[in-house]
Amino acid sequence: MNEPAMKGTLSNNALTAEELKLARLIVSALNLETQAAEIDPTAPLYGEGMGLDSIDILEVALAVSKAYGVKLRSDDELSRKIFTSLRSLSQHIQLHRAK
Repeated sequence: MNEPAMKGTLSNNALTAEELKLARLIVSALNLETQAAEIDPTAPLYGEGMGLDSIDILEVALAVSKAYGVKLRSDDELSRKIFTSLRSLSQHIQLHRAK
C-alpha cells in the first residue's frame, strides 16, 4: 500500500465527525500505521491516494457492513462512486445506514 494521503491545509479537507469515525474504522480494519485524523477525506481510497487494493476494499466493505448495517456489493454499479474517497463512502453510509 502507498503512504496514506495526508490532510492538506484547505478547509474542505477537514474531517467531519462521521468521517473521522469511519477513518478510525478503516485504520483499525486494515491495521494501517497512520492516524485516522491524518487521512484526507477527498483523496482516492483505491490505488493512488490511500493506496488501497481490491482486497482492502472488500475488508472495508465488511467492516462497514458490521459497524453500520450498510451492505456494499461489488456488483453494484455505484461501487466505484461510493469508494471514490472517504468522504463519498461516509456520505453513502449516512444515507443508507440502519437506524
